[in-house]
Amino acid sequence: MLNSIIRFSVRNKLIIGLFTLALVVWGAINLRQLPIDALPDITSNQVQIITVSPSLAAPEVERLITFPLEQANANIPGIKEMRSISRFGLSVVTVVFSDETDIYWARQQVSERLGQVRTEIPASAGNPELAPATTGLGEIYQYVLRPAKGYESKYDLTELRSMQDWIVRRQLLGTPGVADVSSFGGYLKQYEIAVQPDRLKSMKVTIADVFNALEKNNQNSGGAYIEKGPTALFIRTEGLAATTGDLEKIVIRHTDTGIPVYLRDVAEVRIGHAIRYGAMTYKDQGEVAGAVVLMLKGANASAVIENVKARINEIKKTLPEGVVLETFYDRTKMVDNAIGTVKKNLLEGALIVVFVLVLFLGNLRAGLIVASVIPLAMLFAVSMMNLFGVSGNLMSLGALDFGLIVDGAVIIVEAVLHRMVHDKRFSTLTSLTPAQLNDEVESAAGKMMNSAVFGQIIILIVYLPILTLTGIEGKMFGPMAQTVSFALIGAFLLSLTYVPMMSSLVLSKKISHKDTWADKMMNVLQRWYRRLLQKALAFPKTVVSISVILFAMAFWLMSRLGGEFIPELEEGDFAVDARLLTGSSLTETIHTTQKAVSILQNRFPEVEKIVTRIGSSEIPTDPMPLEMTDIMITLKPRADWVSASSFDELANKMSKALEEVPGLTAGFQFPVQMRFNELISGARQDIVCKIFGENLDSLSAYADRIGKLVGTVKGAADIYIETVTGLPQIVINYNRDAMAHYQLDIADVNQVVRTAFAGESAGLIYENERRYDLVVRLQDESRKDINDVQQLLIPTPTGLQVPLYQVATVEIKQGPNQVQRENAQRRIIVGFNVRGRDVESVVDELSAKVNQQLKFSSGYYVKYGGQFENLVEAKQRLSIAVPAALLLILLMLYFAFGSLKYGVLIFSAIPLSAIGGVLALWMRGMPFSISAGIGFIALFGVAVLNGIVLIAEFNRLKKQGLKDVKFIIMEGTQIRLRPVLMTAAVASLGFLPMALSKSAGAEVQRPLATVVIGGLITATFLTLVVLPVLYQWLERKRKRRSPAAPAALILLLVCSQYANAQERMPLQQMLEQAHTNNLNIQAARKESVYWKQLQTGKFDPSKTQVGGEYGGLNSVKNDTRFFINQSFSLPVVYQRQQALYNMQELAQQQLADWKQAELDREIKKVFYQLANWQERRKLLQRLDSVYSRFQQSAALRLKSGESNILEKTTADAQLQQLNLQRQQLETDILILQQRLQWLINTDSLLLPAYSSLKMIPVVLFDSAAIATHPQVRYARSEINTAAAQTAAEKARLSPDITLGYANQSIIGYQSSDGVSQHYYGAGKRFHIVNLSLGIPIFNSAAKARIRASRVKEDIARVTTASVEQAIQSNLLQLQQEYRKQELALQYYEQTGLQQAELIINTSRLSFQNGEISYLEWTALMNNAVSIQLNYLDAVRQYNQTIIELEYLTGK
Repeated sequence: MLNSIIRFSVRNKLIIGLFTLALVVWGAINLRQLPIDALPDITSNQVQIITVSPSLAAPEVERLITFPLEQANANIPGIKEMRSISRFGLSVVTVVFSDETDIYWARQQVSERLGQVRTEIPASAGNPELAPATTGLGEIYQYVLRPAKGYESKYDLTELRSMQDWIVRRQLLGTPGVADVSSFGGYLKQYEIAVQPDRLKSMKVTIADVFNALEKNNQNSGGAYIEKGPTALFIRTEGLAATTGDLEKIVIRHTDTGIPVYLRDVAEVRIGHAIRYGAMTYKDQGEVAGAVVLMLKGANASAVIENVKARINEIKKTLPEGVVLETFYDRTKMVDNAIGTVKKNLLEGALIVVFVLVLFLGNLRAGLIVASVIPLAMLFAVSMMNLFGVSGNLMSLGALDFGLIVDGAVIIVEAVLHRMVHDKRFSTLTSLTPAQLNDEVESAAGKMMNSAVFGQIIILIVYLPILTLTGIEGKMFGPMAQTVSFALIGAFLLSLTYVPMMSSLVLSKKISHKDTWADKMMNVLQRWYRRLLQKALAFPKTVVSISVILFAMAFWLMSRLGGEFIPELEEGDFAVDARLLTGSSLTETIHTTQKAVSILQNRFPEVEKIVTRIGSSEIPTDPMPLEMTDIMITLKPRADWVSASSFDELANKMSKALEEVPGLTAGFQFPVQMRFNELISGARQDIVCKIFGENLDSLSAYADRIGKLVGTVKGAADIYIETVTGLPQIVINYNRDAMAHYQLDIADVNQVVRTAFAGESAGLIYENERRYDLVVRLQDESRKDINDVQQLLIPTPTGLQVPLYQVATVEIKQGPNQVQRENAQRRIIVGFNVRGRDVESVVDELSAKVNQQLKFSSGYYVKYGGQFENLVEAKQRLSIAVPAALLLILLMLYFAFGSLKYGVLIFSAIPLSAIGGVLALWMRGMPFSISAGIGFIALFGVAVLNGIVLIAEFNRLKKQGLKDVKFIIMEGTQIRLRPVLMTAAVASLGFLPMALSKSAGAEVQRPLATVVIGGLITATFLTLVVLPVLYQWLERKRKRRSPAAPAALILLLVCSQYANAQERMPLQQMLEQAHTNNLNIQAARKESVYWKQLQTGKFDPSKTQVGGEYGGLNSVKNDTRFFINQSFSLPVVYQRQQALYNMQELAQQQLADWKQAELDREIKKVFYQLANWQERRKLLQRLDSVYSRFQQSAALRLKSGESNILEKTTADAQLQQLNLQRQQLETDILILQQRLQWLINTDSLLLPAYSSLKMIPVVLFDSAAIATHPQVRYARSEINTAAAQTAAEKARLSPDITLGYANQSIIGYQSSDGVSQHYYGAGKRFHIVNLSLGIPIFNSAAKARIRASRVKEDIARVTTASVEQAIQSNLLQLQQEYRKQELALQYYEQTGLQQAELIINTSRLSFQNGEISYLEWTALMNNAVSIQLNYLDAVRQYNQTIIELEYLTGK
């Protein structure tokens, strides 16, 4: 089929050209539509529930809000984990769903649960709401609103925030792809009723009175309408307050003399602001207002940013003069950096590939043909990416290697050129005709297409396991595998069609017999290589041994590389996680962070601008307390840096500078990375130690101790210990006796406290479309210290107003700061970033120190999260993906060559390619990361390509009749050296720009490219040196083969599969596997299926007879007669036959059960026999060490003259006998393993996994169980089968019925009435129907069969009785044997073994003290060992007895 496609392509150039043009157009259209982003969105499906409750402290938030929300959502399908944070005034519950869950379905489920749980949450506690449907990559655009220079006095923070909320935010919300806009900083405008306590008291007015007056005097209404003549007049009232003056005139009450008390008499009415939980500052110039634009999950980031920018430009035109809207974070910078890196690397890689192709081919046209596959394959890949929803980003496009893409085209074009230059038919020609060139292209491409196709399919298949990865690494590397697969599919199609067409069209038809520069270069390389190969073939053992040693070294190096999840992507800007002491005020936090910003701005010229975000925004998806700050540092291009050369160095210097700010701790990260960490693990740091427990004080103590241990670990930086306690609070503790005395309720007093200090909304004030809260609270001067709380006046039902301190104790205490929970358990975190070291080794060192120096109380434990947790999970998934990739490669190699030995031969390239990958990582100082792991998967696919080309050439030469293996190797390598070097060079050098790149985003690509380049170097060495050596061994004709070759090959493959130990398996698993795999059981089960299938053909009549007659049937005229007859038996015959088949099916099932029971018995015997041999091996190993020591002692005693030669000879003889016993035991173990391997039908040699050597009887052995024994049930089923056979034979004595129909002609004159005559021709037909009965008159044979069946029934009954009797007898004997063995074991376990140990210890001491001779010690030791070995024999016999009893009783 492939050859047909190539032939069509070569002979129909116009059609292929049009298809290529269509591909270019289609690809160009899709290229413009391709979504562009910096990285794939790796955050999980999350739904956040946010509840704002300004009046509740952390314990109350947890108890009243967080816990009910967690319980209500716990049973939603698809939940992976649930995290929550409860702090003063805020609850954020994060519900994480599996990746397969639709996020909008999940939001709907959570929303439904919110409706149910709202009744459980007090109305005053807050209203739970869902956060916007965004992700960790959702913060795509951030900006500030600030006054221009000279307008600072005109626009205060309140006005800026109002502009943000009612001008900017409203217009941005309609932008496609924007989920929400979270306002930050400034003052949220309110109309404030600042109550003055002294005036309240003097006017005898309470806060509740003020509240009620505002509610009743700030509303509009209406009265329908009235009709006046032809007109309807609608009635409406206007009572809404519009200004502070309207509010001041509201009457609260009238005095006893009727004088009205206005609102202005007891309070100051003014424009105020809400209590702030966050702020935003710009550079070191003070506070500003701003916002964060949140992108909808799944939206096209590039398109959304463009839409936002366009809308921002429109919004700027609507802002008042003097107001500046300035962007300080734009994802475009990160996207442009990452995509710029991709473009640069791809362009450089393409140029390198083209250069290498032209260099090796020596033909510019051929090089350009192959190079033209690159853009065409890319256009195909882009089109498929658009079709499958894969965005263009650093991962999807960054791993493309054009060398891999053009491999198939390289093989085909090189084969065409080689054929044109070296074919003897063209040695006298100077040019080819177009038809000849077409034929040569068809022939050469056809012959090499199999190698090219299988090479590309192997690379394609090796990427498929990457698509099975889940979690973060699946989202990160899945797009890469998809894009590479698309490009390879495109290249494959082009290699079949476009490349042959272009080769026949573009390649020069002139044949030059002069060497090109490429030929001259290859001649030099071939001479060097030929000498090297000859030496390698002369010393094969040395070559293979060196390879094995190198692999062992690489394996050792691999274990010391360390590990990290994914290298951090240098985004171009910094996000500094800065914190002050717990309980710091917002004003103090602003003041301190401004100091820090001033230091960074003035000392580091790399800084372009700095914006700080303090506390929480309006939508607290990132719930920060007041003492916590995000310092967003926008950096200049890296070329303008002067203070540092790398991000790590700059971060360290900035961190050192910030140490001058007292009370400030800072951790440097990248913005998106920080949000990823937080949304994935609930913390911002690279590594998070999560300590779980119940008591907050205990958790805090453990966290402090772990924090100190973290400080001792090299590489740990920016250590953060979560503070859960120590928040200063004014605690009001009610005196219930005093409350009763003044007739007060706690709820009423709580409302007064809440209104006075937090403020309570009494309605809304409308300014055209804008609306602002109308809030009642105490004036600022009355909300300064604890005395104001104590003096708060509480109205009583009797009309009195009493200060709060008379009914409650008011004092300052340290209280809980925040409570974090994960999966319904409280936790505290210790987080830190890692610099200058890999993540895995840091956690390993920390874990060891924690285990050694810290002991947790019951119920408390620590888990390591963040990047380390992701690394562990990813390694587990890769441990499945990598073997799957290796297996698929081996399978494809087998299909390619139809021979396992050639497949294994080429497969051996994989471990040696791994050598280069590991060495390259080690030389560049890179740890093992998931990027490197993906590089190894890709490398394994590429590594076998050259082996395929070389072995295919060897086999081609062998098929031509060549017999000399060495000549085949030398000739084949000379022919295929160019394509081997060329494919390796383009594949490895195509990755070179990625490996050397230092641009933004190259951190993720660098390990992958490093692994592939290093691995291909060693893989090429294998193909050209080691592979011919191994091929020579496999093909050698001599019967005696060098044992080193298969041994080395096996060692290489075993090492590559990491098979370090035999598999251990418990008994139950062995039995289950045997029930499935054992061939005898399978055959027995199939036999029952055979009888079941026969039952489906119940009605089985004899064959239908159809015939015809011609001739003088009735007269001299020739007549015709056609007939059809069908015979069948009575229904009872078919019913009895079906019953017989049914009985035979049941009998076969019982036979299968019997065989399974016997199989179980045999497996149990082998299992416990192996277990017994294992224990015997341990005993002999102990004895070996004992006898070895005494043998050395005997030798010393002989040397010193303390003993004679008899003692030394006895010691040597004892040790040699022991070694012989151990060797025999190992052979016995292997024999049993092989028997077990046959019984279970597995390829593995198994060892038993057991906890106790001695079997424990499950139940008492009851003789009544004999009736259910499979053998008895089978014997009884034989009785039923014989009876069914008798019934079937009887039924056959019933008569058979035959129905027939005939149709004939009677030509001549016939009379129907006996008088008139009519002529009947051949067309006049006469019909005959017949019915006949077949009676078995001669039935002696049938009766004989019936009698024989009855005899068979009797035989079956006797056999059944004999079986039952034999089982009964065996059961009685085994019960006696069981009691006997039980008594023997009791002796050994209670007395014998203790005596043996006593003999061993006493004799050893006596011998050492000189009390006995060596011969006496030997006799005593033999006696003790005999007791221990006899105990093992007793256990073996005891187990065998129980196995037989279990078999007889069916247990």
